[in-house]
Amino acid sequence: MQNYCKTIGALAAASALVAGNASAEIEYELHTGYTSEYIFRGIDRGDDLFEVGVDAATEYNGIGVSAGVWSGFFDAPAAGQINNETDFYGEVSYDFGWATLATGYIYYWNMGGTNGGVDDQEIYFSASRDLGFAEASITYFWDLAENGGGNDGYTELALGRSFELNPCLTLNVGTNLGWCLESGADHLTAWTSKASLDWGFVENAKLSPFIALSIALGEGMGYWAQTDNEFVAGSMLSVSF
Repeated sequence: MQNYCKTIGALAAASALVAGNASAEIEYELHTGYTSEYIFRGIDRGDDLFEVGVDAATEYNGIGVSAGVWSGFFDAPAAGQINNETDFYGEVSYDFGWATLATGYIYYWNMGGTNGGVDDQEIYFSASRDLGFAEASITYFWDLAENGGGNDGYTELALGRSFELNPCLTLNVGTNLGWCLESGADHLTAWTSKASLDWGFVENAKLSPFIALSIALGEGMGYWAQTDNEFVAGSMLSVSF
């Protein structure tokens, strides 16, 4: 599961790299991985998720620009449901000092709607700030679907922090809380926490095993009617250049 726009506690969401210079130099990252279950905003979409993706990012005059594509293949929970997905996304951000503001777009392509899937798209707006003890962010996703399958608004509040254990190992911990504004309803969806360990075994490459726990908070509410508490584990391999 993607550690950006699809994060269990990523992402989800949305995926972005951070360019570390003020020029127009472009940085790239390739990543692939496996997760025992595909959990998206607290919803179990299937088992044995295999994923691959690529991201690109740059910064110019203080404006960050990033884009990428992600594909996932998994065992659907029932016959006739989708078992693969490809997402395209892009983001523009700016650090105002008091906070970093960003806006982005995500297109969810369920391989042309095969196996019962419906394509979807969202735009999102986020604000993040380093509080010292943690990096905090709030993101609002606005569904653009016109087929009745949209969520009409989904929000995530997240906290995260990284601890450098040594020059080769970094521990990352994070948690997020989601809530939905669908059709005037106002309810929590899931509380998700994740811990990962980045091992930089060679220059510009890292292996990141992780565990995550998703606690269902919106049972009986729309898409979350059948959600349960879920524990997942997996690993990501990424290479930057």
